[in-house]
Amino acid sequence: MRLDKYLKVSRLIKRRTVAAQAADGGRVTVNGTVAKPSKEIKVGDIIEMSFGAKKVRVEVTSTQETVRKDDAASMYRELPL
Repeated sequence: MRLDKYLKVSRLIKRRTVAAQAADGGRVTVNGTVAKPSKEIKVGDIIEMSFGAKKVRVEVTSTQETVRKDDAASMYRELPL
């Protein structure tokens, strides 16, 4: 699954275009490497995002194409920074 789509489906970022802009701006890394929106995400990848003073680090646990809003948080596990 593409990085921008994963961020949208998992509800880490609300819109896919915003997720793509964040990745293009170098604010998203996958496994320690700055990632483009088209980067393929797989289970076990570590995604780090920074928005101003806020930083988020998660481990991918699922890459479902569609998921209900209530179950979106089950697609990742938050990790300490």
